[in-house]
Amino acid sequence: MTYGVEVFPSRQDIRICFAHPAYQMQSRFEARQSGLASFQVFTREELDLRIADADVLVVSGMWRNELIEHATRLRFIQSISAGMDQYAKNALQERGIRLASTAGVNAHAVAEHAMGLILAMARRLPEARDNQRKHLWRGMIGDLATREDELGGKTLVIVGLGRIGGRLARLARAFDMHVIAIRRDPAGGAGDAHEMHGLAGLGAALPQADFVALTCPLTPETERVIDAGALASMRPSAFLVNVARGRCVDEPALIEALRRGGIAGAALDCTVDEPLPGGSPLWDMANVFITPHTAGETRRYEDVILDYLMDNLERLWRGEAGLRNQIV
Repeated sequence: MTYGVEVFPSRQDIRICFAHPAYQMQSRFEARQSGLASFQVFTREELDLRIADADVLVVSGMWRNELIEHATRLRFIQSISAGMDQYAKNALQERGIRLASTAGVNAHAVAEHAMGLILAMARRLPEARDNQRKHLWRGMIGDLATREDELGGKTLVIVGLGRIGGRLARLARAFDMHVIAIRRDPAGGAGDAHEMHGLAGLGAALPQADFVALTCPLTPETERVIDAGALASMRPSAFLVNVARGRCVDEPALIEALRRGGIAGAALDCTVDEPLPGGSPLWDMANVFITPHTAGETRRYEDVILDYLMDNLERLWRGEAGLRNQIV
């Protein structure tokens, strides 16, 4: 079996496989009238059957590293997602398969979603929706601690000050929030945050937070970055917002903290297992708001992904060594 032929397939010979269960990648691609051959698969089973036909694969959640052994033509993977922890990078490099991410493609969308989750928890919007379904007009609340709240003057700790975290910091400042940023490399600067610290400063920042937002990539340093100890250091009135990866949070510890009132609530766009299992206690917790990993989805998503793909294909045809958002 031969891998990694030297010459990247020509425009006439190339075959592009789009692999996604919902995104209309091929139809949007055909609308560009590029003349390039393509096909789309919507299930893992279809991808197993067709992977050997693809020179280029556009994929995210369907990827499994076992596919490498059957991808005899594959030369380039354009990942649909910014997160890259699912790819065996060394194995791809050994096979001569290039890999690029779409980091930044949905930075504005995810930051806006995070801001929406913050507003939803502060204004108790999930509860209002539940009451609407029950035709319940809730009366005014005398207890100050349980009323809707304002964001002005509140402190937001953002873990991960990349494109998403940086955009979220700017949005939060528009609501007059005080922003403390935690980033892996403090040399990258504070951006729109009022304060910036390295990861070692997270422990000191958490007790100050009214909201903690995770916008970081999943790395060995950020896996379970919010664990039982981190949750214990947060205020009982604080909220956790996760638009990063589920494994950035110790989920059993989070469930316990929510049950005992260690924190006020959590807004989660991602969980450790996705879809979230039906038996998870998170489903039925009144202080939890769940969105099904949709922070990055917008009506423009397919077209922006295709912009990244075409940019990288042009670079490969020109024989350039560097790709946009190159990983391998």
